[in-house]
Amino acid sequence: MNRISNVLVPDRQINAERRNDERFWINEMLEMQRSLQKRYEDKWGGLSPEICTNQLLWMIGEIGEVIDIIKKNGAEAASQESNQRERLVEELADVLMYYNDVLLCYGISADELKKAYVQKFHTNMTRW
Repeated sequence: MNRISNVLVPDRQINAERRNDERFWINEMLEMQRSLQKRYEDKWGGLSPEICTNQLLWMIGEIGEVIDIIKKNGAEAASQESNQRERLVEELADVLMYYNDVLLCYGISADELKKAYVQKFHTNMTRW
């Protein structure tokens, strides 16, 4: 663990062989999404800032599906009933996949994201 501005943050040493680790890091998601994009580059058009608009729109669509699950079934069912929870988690995974596409489109590294996230966290912790 590292201490950043009085907040404990786990070390980000990612070892691809340690897939049984319960933690799932942004570096792993980016690596997986990069390989998925590479596999379907001819079909999907690759990743670039120009293509990123589409990825953002697809992500918003997936967020809409998350909202639909909660709206149609209720927040309690979405969080506790196994079939609704499974659908909710699957749609949230779709949101994360498009989110990672956006990071890749703009070349945003895990370190950049971590720095911005930690700064935003501290801003929000002292906001009110």
